[in-house]
Amino acid sequence: MVQAYILIQTEVGKSASVAEAIREVAGVASAEDVTGPYDVIARVEANTVDELGKLVIARIQDVPGITRTLTCTVVHI
Repeated sequence: MVQAYILIQTEVGKSASVAEAIREVAGVASAEDVTGPYDVIARVEANTVDELGKLVIARIQDVPGITRTLTCTVVHI
């Protein structure tokens, strides 16, 4: 299982609707509105790195209102 945090910037005033839409995407464990340089942080899970990439590119970045994402993959050292 591959896990990652997706840091998301949205259009002004869109963070709540973006977080709500992302929560409905399969593979998203949580999505929360936050303050700071990012507007939403989502925690996602996938079986492989390739599936994670497809989840981010095809499903999450397709949500209206998102302007930029940054994927931070969880590592266990």
